[in-house]
Amino acid sequence: MKEIRQGSEKDAPILSVREMYKSFGSNTVLSGINMDVYPGEVLALIGGNGAGKSTLVKSVMGIYKPDSGQIFIGGEPLEFSRPAVSLNKGAYLIPQEPMLFPNMTVEQNVLMGFREKKSALKAKLTDMVKQLGWKLDLSRSARTLSIAEQQLVEILRGLLREARILFLDEPTSALTFDEVNSLFAVIENLKKKNIGIVYITHRLNEVFMIATHVAIMRDGLITLSGKIEEFNREMLVKGLLPEDFTERVPVEKRGSRVVEKDSKPVFELRNFNGYGFADINLCIYPGEVLGLCGVVGAGRTELAMTVFGRDAVISGQALLGGEDITRMKTRDIIKKGVNYVPEDRFLNGIFKISDLAGNLSSACLASLSRFFLNFAAERGIAEKYISGFRIKATGIRQEMGSLSGGNQQKVVIGRSLSTTPRLVILDEPTRGIDAGARGDIYAIINELKEQDVAVLLISSDIEEIVELSDRAITMFQGRINQEFPKEQINQDNLMRASFGVYKESGI
Repeated sequence: MKEIRQGSEKDAPILSVREMYKSFGSNTVLSGINMDVYPGEVLALIGGNGAGKSTLVKSVMGIYKPDSGQIFIGGEPLEFSRPAVSLNKGAYLIPQEPMLFPNMTVEQNVLMGFREKKSALKAKLTDMVKQLGWKLDLSRSARTLSIAEQQLVEILRGLLREARILFLDEPTSALTFDEVNSLFAVIENLKKKNIGIVYITHRLNEVFMIATHVAIMRDGLITLSGKIEEFNREMLVKGLLPEDFTERVPVEKRGSRVVEKDSKPVFELRNFNGYGFADINLCIYPGEVLGLCGVVGAGRTELAMTVFGRDAVISGQALLGGEDITRMKTRDIIKKGVNYVPEDRFLNGIFKISDLAGNLSSACLASLSRFFLNFAAERGIAEKYISGFRIKATGIRQEMGSLSGGNQQKVVIGRSLSTTPRLVILDEPTRGIDAGARGDIYAIINELKEQDVAVLLISSDIEEIVELSDRAITMFQGRINQEFPKEQINQDNLMRASFGVYKESGI
């Protein structure tokens, strides 16, 4: 194991963690963590789902009480008590899943908890938003915000508190390209102010763009760390994989599916209109992965939610195997053969206080019972997806809310596939997913193709669209503005079309 650097003699770490242990019942999550973060340092903390990253951060923030160990902020010991103590010491966590009060405005959410005069704080906040270049109406209700906009509000909360040590948990997972660049500019300014930053991400390219140091967590330990210039991407990927890792044999990936002239689509939208999108026409054929790109606000998720019966259809038709399913209720749409993996698993995807078995089988309860639940069938479904998706859990009865975010996402995907759909809509399926699990999900998608299941893949990860799609479409300002066959699917074309600047010549 390579140790975290100890810094120069004249520098003292802003944050020090020493021999930290934490268990939940018989499940050991932290196994003796040692970590230092220095002034002006951006430490990229990476690791697979369940490695212990979130538990480490929540322990520093006072959300969890460690079983043993020590935490120092600015050289002063931190008592294991409550979040207010950590906040007063200058630590702040910007969570991956935004936690806003929906009935309050953006301004009220950001300024909550401050004792200073509201007029001065509002002026400071307004100036900060202007400097960042973020188009965010402070008077808007939080319930109207997209996930990306909620993320911006959380970031503003931390920046306004002028924290000495800032934890950013997957801060760019729902941001646009321009918003990411703005955030990176903010981080560079924070470095100049000697603020220490722990940057948690699954996007390895971001590690090399913004980090000064990197630390890899695996099984509750920091197993590798050092200056960013000492690493390359391949070294990080290798460091993330477990020691006993054996690569899953992938399903042989087929080329682009050639649609015969007499082929009938599994799913079709005709002049489909809803809130946030208009005039959508598309077809998806058996065994085809149709990739859907677009910047935040383009209407991708609104389209998926409307197809799935969650939002109202204004006009147009949705056809499944030629049958009109427009305006059907969600439960009937599932019975017909459509299922949806939502973008926001925390809000729409999980039953936190239920166990894994209940979550994985909840979409097919009608087939598991008449008067009493068939527990054997429920167990079979749960074990199938826990094993197939490499879900890190103590067993099928583990509470869903106790899983890491990435493992929760795997459960949501498994539940959708348990209904044996003819069409599955995957909305950001690998958001918050580590490298190993991402490969598993890609293999599952290819297996679905082999079973002639149609897949609508909505993703902000353009590399994902390029790798998996047989065809790709882009949405811009609520409309489909471009379609690409397999041979034209590349990052440049998709990026340009997503921003509405694509031309046939590529210029």
